[in-house]
This record gives sequence, C-alpha cells and structure tokens, in this order.
Amino acid sequence: MHQRGWRTAFTVAERVNGWAALVGIIEHGYGDDIHEYTNDLYCRNWLHEAWLLLDEHVVQLWTPRIKALDDRYKAATIDDDGQALGQFHRLPDPALWWWRRHPCILPGDLGRSLRSAGAIGTEPDTA
Repeated sequence: MHQRGWRTAFTVAERVNGWAALVGIIEHGYGDDIHEYTNDLYCRNWLHEAWLLLDEHVVQLWTPRIKALDDRYKAATIDDDGQALGQFHRLPDPALWWWRRHPCILPGDLGRSLRSAGAIGTEPDTA
C-alpha cells in the first residue's frame, strides 16, 4: 500500500483498529473538526484498497470484524448521499459508501460545519 501512495506502511490490524476507534468515537459524538473527520475516514479507504491485494486467508480472517464495524458505522450515521461532506471534501468513487454518510450525533466544530451544509443530526446531551 505504501507503494500505491500511502505515506505510512500500515498493517491490517492497525487499520482495522483505527476503523474501530473511529467508529467508537462517532457513536458517542466526534469532537474534532471536519478536516480531521475526513482525514480519519481514510482508514476505511485503506482497508478497501488493501482487500484487493491481500491473500484470501487474511481477507477471510478480517472480513467479519470489518463487516461488524461497518454495520456499527451505518447505525451511527445518516446516509445523505454525501451532500454534507461533499461541501468540504471531494467525494471519492460511490463504492466508498462511508463518504456518503455523516454522523447522527453532531457535536462541536464537526456538527456546526455539517449542519451548515444541511446535515440533520443531534447534539449530544451536555447534562
């Protein structure tokens, strides 16, 4: 993957753990800004690209975990066909479906940015 333009050489475990961490944060309210959010989504891009290059055993080993994380991501996000994110970042190929969703919980800077772009979501309870 490094030879395909990725700055850092990652392992599958590192990228799966990165996706898991991001999904967990999104479920509770992503607190950073829109630019960090779009940057963080690239961990899922890496997994998508890597799957075409990995041997079948590795793919079979990790696919159930990634599918479970994808399901959690879908549950914690809203599909708006990329309308909100697309105002801040060029949307990649439609096969990269995670770019066409935004978090349901929209706190702080990310929430302000996405709501200004028409996203509908909730602010987390501060009580």
